[in-house]
Amino acid sequence: MQTPQRRSTFSHRAATQFFHLADTIARSHEPTSTQLLALESSYISTAEYLAESDEFAGLTTNIHGHGSRALGTLLRPSDESREGFDIDLVARLDQRAMLRYGGDGGPGLLLNHLHAVLSRYASAHGLKIKRWERCVTLEYASGMFADITPVVDDPLSWAPYGDTHGRVPDRQLRTYEPTNPRGLTRSFARAASIVPVFTAVEHLTFAADSVRKSISPLPKADEVFERLLSRLVQLLKLHRNVAFGKATGHEDFAPSSVFITTLAAAAYVDLAPKPHSTPLDLLLDIVEAMPRYFTRERDFGGREVWYLQNPSSPYDNLASSMNMRERQGAFDEWHARICRDLRRLVDMIEANAGLDAVVRIVLAVFGERARAEILKDDRARREAGRKAGRVAIMGGSAAPSSVIAKSKPHTFYGD
Repeated sequence: MQTPQRRSTFSHRAATQFFHLADTIARSHEPTSTQLLALESSYISTAEYLAESDEFAGLTTNIHGHGSRALGTLLRPSDESREGFDIDLVARLDQRAMLRYGGDGGPGLLLNHLHAVLSRYASAHGLKIKRWERCVTLEYASGMFADITPVVDDPLSWAPYGDTHGRVPDRQLRTYEPTNPRGLTRSFARAASIVPVFTAVEHLTFAADSVRKSISPLPKADEVFERLLSRLVQLLKLHRNVAFGKATGHEDFAPSSVFITTLAAAAYVDLAPKPHSTPLDLLLDIVEAMPRYFTRERDFGGREVWYLQNPSSPYDNLASSMNMRERQGAFDEWHARICRDLRRLVDMIEANAGLDAVVRIVLAVFGERARAEILKDDRARREAGRKAGRVAIMGGSAAPSSVIAKSKPHTFYGD
């Protein structure tokens, strides 16, 4: 695959400011350490109860997080009135579980047993519970929702990450489908560990250091590089949530998180080793290139079929949920929109258009919580500047460290 056609690169100042904005937005949508501890304590208790139940005694290996919780891309739900988080958990069962749940009706029996055990647990702890097609949701007292899916060990010695391969009931509860949540997490971590090639790293580091000295805190350059892929996925998911809004009825055409995440990781693996001026240029290239990393084919009836192989499960198509015309069209429209929106936001920052202009775009692109957090961050910066008796002026071409002076209040994004 070829690198997308290059646009003019953005300044190091704009790149630094964009990633500060991205960090500010993402952190406002992440769980606190207290929330994570409470959540982990809750599902450890659930795991112990499951392992000691008559239905799963001797079969349960553990309950572990997967999806965004394991990847470090967890966000608040799109309903901004909620304070809790939605996480995905796997109830991992030993291969011997197939002796009980492997025959005709086995997948349905497995989900019946999981629902029965968790119903007893929910009743004992005053929790709400809901059964879905192939998982069970617990609502913990903290307002967090946990979707618990049973997965039976089915290692594939010849496949990448095959030691954690498994089987999950299909949505019709007729058979089992291949899956590998832990393998997908390891694949993502391996992708994120690739060191990108930046031709202006020294300049970017200087710019970040200069700004940090004047209006700290800002993310260090190496921290930006380390979490670049995770931050990108968070921005993609947040933009998707805002673009599609709250699903009504059964019509939800938003692309799945695993589809978006896997595309972003595949693009990162391909593009990160290729020279880019700054992390911002790489990020924008990745977003633009995402549709190149899955295939579009026609079946015998002329229907368009998408395919995206799970990098940790060779028989799993991560684009299977996208194979309806409405959802495919919605993805193409959303992808074009996020490319436009990110370019518009970066152009505003590059032009020093000012906080008001930036905030208007942030509201439209990432929602009210993001807008409020940017304003809160700006107020904190202004207050820090007043206390220090100095304000950093970000406009112009001079190095930031050379223009620190007592001044009228000035925003991070220009007048």
